[in-house]
Amino acid sequence: MNILNIGGLMYINLFLFVIFFGVAPISFDDDATTKKIIYDQKVYKLYPKFYSERPKIPSPLIMDDNKELIIVITSEDKYTIIPVTVENGDTLDYSRDLWYGKGRQLDVDSADFPTLFRTGLHSESELAKTKTITGKPVDEISRIARPEMHSGEGFIGIDEDIISVLIGDNKLVKRLGMTHPQMARPLFHVFNIIIATNKDSKHGGIKGFYYNNRMINLNFHGAKGWQESIFNDEILGYWQLEIWTLLNQSEKEFLLSRYDNLSDSAMNEFINRLSFIHTGEMVPFYIQRYGFYEGHTSYRADPIAISYIFGLRRLEEIESAFEDCLYDNLNKHFLSKP
Repeated sequence: MNILNIGGLMYINLFLFVIFFGVAPISFDDDATTKKIIYDQKVYKLYPKFYSERPKIPSPLIMDDNKELIIVITSEDKYTIIPVTVENGDTLDYSRDLWYGKGRQLDVDSADFPTLFRTGLHSESELAKTKTITGKPVDEISRIARPEMHSGEGFIGIDEDIISVLIGDNKLVKRLGMTHPQMARPLFHVFNIIIATNKDSKHGGIKGFYYNNRMINLNFHGAKGWQESIFNDEILGYWQLEIWTLLNQSEKEFLLSRYDNLSDSAMNEFINRLSFIHTGEMVPFYIQRYGFYEGHTSYRADPIAISYIFGLRRLEEIESAFEDCLYDNLNKHFLSKP
């Protein structure tokens, strides 16, 4: 298996990230040991410094040296600024008791998916011809990825296969005008919050964070063991993540006006699928490396939900991208071909 760093694509996506989040220039304080930043001529100490009021900086924030920061809120309603830079870091391997490395967050499977490596999106014609991924036959990956095989919940629906899911999600991401690395980035930010805070139990108690002027709730806890990957790679799963936000009144009214045919229960399910993600830390690695969000299981991180929750696209923009079929696109499975 030949896994490469995304190279030039990293800089393209980082450039888009800077433009997207409207970043202003800042830099680390000269004394790196103080863990401070200077923004808008004001000095802010980073985690584990806590504030009673929300710091007046954008969140996420990218600095001149490309380090990324997030404003986090604790269960005691205190605020802190946590570095969450997406990067290839120390080894992450639960099987060897290496719990707090970032792992290979920038790697893309260039050997199997050269177009993904170059552009951030799959070539669907390449996917249709794919016979193996990481040296493992796609039929075998699909078999072990289904429910009650490699895991109880599975990685794809019983009526899906790995290629149908990769193609289906690539279509969604393309319609949203995004790339897979752009989708993976906010989920890596969440994982990097966990790495930064959980290894310091004294300062735990994170209840959420701010992202694109939106409060996002976060609940996470570890499992009894770890989940092995369905691919031939080093990716393991331990954390259970719940990430959600609340629709404001105008967003609720917008959906009610567009989908007035839905029952109350169907509308509630619609809103839940749009604004709530239950997943694990394997998924951002899977998205970045393979463009894989998991199929239609309870661990799926739907690209539409990622776009909405993290404010990558406004609700009206998402709806426009799917031309009044947003409800269907959040629910339909990517069926295997007969």
